[in-house]
Amino acid sequence: MTDLIQILAAADPQAATESADLLTEFGIEWKYIVMQAISFSILAGVLWKFAFKPVLATMDERESKIDAGLKYAEEMKVKLAEAEEEKKKILAEASVEAKAIVTEARETAEARISKSAQDAIKVADDITKRAELQIENDRKQMLAEAKSEIARLVVATTAQVLSKELSEDEKSRYSERASASLV
Repeated sequence: MTDLIQILAAADPQAATESADLLTEFGIEWKYIVMQAISFSILAGVLWKFAFKPVLATMDERESKIDAGLKYAEEMKVKLAEAEEEKKKILAEASVEAKAIVTEARETAEARISKSAQDAIKVADDITKRAELQIENDRKQMLAEAKSEIARLVVATTAQVLSKELSEDEKSRYSERASASLV
């Protein structure tokens, strides 16, 4: 303020006296202004040291905590994205593995079914062969029995036709001839 007055005084001497008169007219005295400036400076210093400095320090601390929290949140987002990718990768691998297991199980089941079918066909063929052998043996046995029965009947018929009794030797000879002629 004094600088302003000095500038005005240097510019116009009459204006300086008028401004000094103006200041005294309003009751402004320099000693009170200087004391108020010193009081304000002391108050500002005390407020700065005991009020503003701790508040600013707390604000800086909170700001650093908020920044740390935001950085942590960003790190967690990155880790979450990585975990999601890992999960997708694991699920894809598990899906491929499950498909391979299902395919292998199908192939195993088909192989077992095929083997069982082949075994069943072999068993059926064995049963059929045994049945055919049994039928052939039964047919041969029936033919042998039929031959022997026919031979006995021929001998009996021949004995009646000839009306005589044949000896055992003659019966066997006629039976053999009849059997030989049937074959």
